[in-house]
Amino acid sequence: MKRLTANNKNTEILKRMGVLLVCGLTSAISLNYFLIPAKVLSAGMNGIAQIIVALGLEHFDLHLNTGLFIFILNIPIFALGFWKLGKDATFWSFLNVVAISLITMIFPQGELTENILMNSLMGGVFLGIGAGLALKMGFTTGGMDILSLVLSKTTGKTVGNFMFILNGLIVLVAGFIFSWESALYTIISIYVMSYVVDMIHTSHQKLTAMIITTKPDQVGRSISQRVFRGMTLLPSVGGYSGVEGKTIMIVITRYELYDLEQAILEADEHAFVNILPTQSILGRFATEDEQRTFKATGVFPEMKVRKGKR
Repeated sequence: MKRLTANNKNTEILKRMGVLLVCGLTSAISLNYFLIPAKVLSAGMNGIAQIIVALGLEHFDLHLNTGLFIFILNIPIFALGFWKLGKDATFWSFLNVVAISLITMIFPQGELTENILMNSLMGGVFLGIGAGLALKMGFTTGGMDILSLVLSKTTGKTVGNFMFILNGLIVLVAGFIFSWESALYTIISIYVMSYVVDMIHTSHQKLTAMIITTKPDQVGRSISQRVFRGMTLLPSVGGYSGVEGKTIMIVITRYELYDLEQAILEADEHAFVNILPTQSILGRFATEDEQRTFKATGVFPEMKVRKGKR
């Protein structure tokens, strides 16, 4: 079992490294072949880096590198992330930004088409592929994502609200610096990117996992160490083998599916898992903040209050 666990961890690291490479390549293709030639801005820090490079070229005749400024702009953001969100939440995101910056700097620039609409669409598609895969593996593309998470944690408002506001400011800047036509195409690119991200990974989608195992205790412990959700155990008997076991039912978000799969595999490689889409939920379902509290203290906030009243 120890060897299996070590192999799973090594496989997980290799998968994440592969996603880092893919995310860097797709971002470099999007910026260097579609968005930059068309003067269409990307979302987040990539867009701000494009603005700085464009201003340097227009007013000071400086030929700056977009990838380099993506990295520079993300340094204070990640410092804030390490302080507010913790090391684990930002480590892989930082590596992802490093990969995006380096590959964008190395990757040559070119222009495949002069059609600004096609550049906006394809630029958004390639950015969405990389960002969606990164989110599916449990990390982000840095920049505005981390800043939005920090602001959400500080103010209690949703992450989506801050991402909309911050990217909206980029669109306004695009209108003033380039043209309002470029700003409109920037909106199209950001929308396409968001749509592709949702196709690959949607954290608000709920899933129900039915896990049939003969090692319910080990599987339950393994899941609880990775995924902070309640579980229901149901008795079950194999129709063919006649072996008695348990069926673990758990409702998760799609964002947590990867961690759930790894937890099950580490505890019982022979477990049978059925993943079902869940339309709606009534009752207790922990938010991200409540999960973080539970991870730190072992007690959900409302349960802690009830315990204090006794």
